[in-house]
Amino acid sequence: MSYSPSSSVVAARKALAERLEDVLKASGITGRELSARCGWHPSKTSRLLSGQAAPTDADIRAWCRACGADDQAEALITASRAIESMYVEWRRMERAGLRPAQEAVYSLYERTRMFRVYASRVIPGMLQTRAYTTAVLQAVQRARVTVDGVEAAVDARMERQRMLFSGTRTFALVVEESVLRGSVCDTDAMAGQLGHLITISTLGNVSFGVIPLQHGRSRSPAEDFYMFDDAQTSVELVSGHLRLTQPHEVAMYAQTFTELSRMAVYGANARAVITAAIDALG
Repeated sequence: MSYSPSSSVVAARKALAERLEDVLKASGITGRELSARCGWHPSKTSRLLSGQAAPTDADIRAWCRACGADDQAEALITASRAIESMYVEWRRMERAGLRPAQEAVYSLYERTRMFRVYASRVIPGMLQTRAYTTAVLQAVQRARVTVDGVEAAVDARMERQRMLFSGTRTFALVVEESVLRGSVCDTDAMAGQLGHLITISTLGNVSFGVIPLQHGRSRSPAEDFYMFDDAQTSVELVSGHLRLTQPHEVAMYAQTFTELSRMAVYGANARAVITAAIDALG
């Protein structure tokens, strides 16, 4: 099952447009009449019905009022706001520096009891050593953050990692073997990082799997994503951060995680793959 994270927002907007269309059909009036009652051009109605335009709260209230369905306005507004909050651009998250972006998710981590994480690009943040995290965040800072705060951001991420050892949470993590062989940091830092993964994989509350490099796999790699219980999935994109809270979308990622997990090796077999990656460092 292939899935594009950026299409999630588009699909959600189309689903909202379908709900607006249902309200219109139930009213028995035409789109042209609705436009006249709302006081806007018919082309705006067409854009809203196609999902090409995102309705404002005022648009939704006017739509429902014109259709005699004022009682449905608040539910539609809630759905609309959820869609618009799904996607947060990195530059907005990080405009005050890297540390605030790290601290912004702390409460979410605090209330989560079951983490499911898949990584195809870099080692998940909660498993990173200080040296590896520093290399990753320095690259981020160079690429898109004007306010320097790498050291403080690293401190924040390290503080969050204590949850691994709290004993009150479970962690299921799956990474592609290519992540273990990526050149994110220098050789010494990478060796230390891989050794740390071996240690973490022995924790009783951690399930750590590696999907070996292989041909004929049952599904292609996906984008990096984090699941927080069954409440939210966060997807990391090049241009932004996608937050999914709609149950059907969270369920889609849960199914994807299950499929990817079945392809992974665990325990001694996973540690053998990690050891091979260490040996390959030379």
